[in-house]
Amino acid sequence: MEDSYFQGKPIVIKVHAVKRAREREIAFPDQVYDVLQTGKVKRFGKHGIKFIKRGKEGSIICVGEDLGYCVIIKTIERGN
Repeated sequence: MEDSYFQGKPIVIKVHAVKRAREREIAFPDQVYDVLQTGKVKRFGKHGIKFIKRGKEGSIICVGEDLGYCVIIKTIERGN
């Protein structure tokens, strides 16, 4: 798998996020990395961050936390 960066910070994907992607029938490496590279970024709360990409079968949302030195993706979900 390739390394992903957001604003010079490495993106770390937790095991929980991989499990949720498989559970929700989202192709883990392909679709998730596409969302992280080309999706819209939305910030919420103090450290929260979402990467959102709309597609034919609905949106894919990667929810994580910006720690300052890296971005951690905690879960992956589908939207409308």
